[in-house]
Amino acid sequence: MSLRTGSVRRAPLAAGVAVGGVLLLAAVVLSIGIGPIGLAPRDVVAVVAHELFGAGDGGERLATTVVMDLRMPRVLFGALAGAALAASGAALQSLFNNPLADPGVIGVSGGASAGAVLAIVALPAAGGSAWAVPAAAFAGGLLATGLIYALARPGRGTGTSRLLLVGIAVGAACASITGFCTFMADDDQLRDIVFWQMGSLASVDWTELAIGAVVVAAGVAVLVAMHRRLDMLTLGERQARHLGLDVTRARAVLVVVTALLTAVTVAFAGIIGFVGLVVPHIVRMAFGPAHRALIPMSALVGGLLIVLADTAARTVAPPSEVPIGLFTSALGAPFFLWLVLRERPGAGA
Repeated sequence: MSLRTGSVRRAPLAAGVAVGGVLLLAAVVLSIGIGPIGLAPRDVVAVVAHELFGAGDGGERLATTVVMDLRMPRVLFGALAGAALAASGAALQSLFNNPLADPGVIGVSGGASAGAVLAIVALPAAGGSAWAVPAAAFAGGLLATGLIYALARPGRGTGTSRLLLVGIAVGAACASITGFCTFMADDDQLRDIVFWQMGSLASVDWTELAIGAVVVAAGVAVLVAMHRRLDMLTLGERQARHLGLDVTRARAVLVVVTALLTAVTVAFAGIIGFVGLVVPHIVRMAFGPAHRALIPMSALVGGLLIVLADTAARTVAPPSEVPIGLFTSALGAPFFLWLVLRERPGAGA
């Protein structure tokens, strides 16, 4: 199912986790310090150590405000969002046995988009609430996923191909709702819609970070625990059943977990494309297709990618902020095209 990775020696998982963790931590510290008010890494560490652990004096009040109130929540949530999308993409590519699968195929992104746009356009009074659009996006994503699963009825003699096709159909219906609401929106609403659909971490606060941390930590942990089941699903549903896997139950758990991971990300950060599609392929090239390494390393690389993209989004055109989805698409599309073009003829997709 996967694109060619070449006959190379695979990197050991422990070393990969260690290196990936150090790189992600360094990127987080550097990202928090980068902006109109620049802070050295030691100043960032001093503020965090003082505010969280009571160590040192914490430095100037301005530095504390910039770190704790403005940058740290969004940077940490960016790492969580990247981890959620990348881990979900790796799991769904195995579930559907399709290297082009990503969180969008189970309807979460389309449903979340429709819910958010409906809240912006149809509920202008509620749109003034900081929770209105995220709540509508989260509900829309889960409702779309539930509808897809109910219509596809996987487990009643049908396979994941039907789930995939129904997901495409429901996603198209959600896109039509989004398009109609966009057409009916006024100028202010249209700006909100466009910016939200391109992805942004600007509005993330500590409460949203806490919710995201709980959901993402639990969801990724479940996917890691299911690594053997995912390895079996990679062989195909029939072979997985012959190996003793309850395919119906495994499929249901994977759909629910990936839907929750994607919904919480889209609800608070908008639509961020290509992370769940591209990152798992990058990780397979270095660590191979075994999900024991693929899931945790995808989470680390996805988190690193979003942190770097968000840093660029905040700094490339100050004082304006470029939507983060533009950076992930600009990086992801050429890379994925390169992956497709280097596929061996006849190797299968």
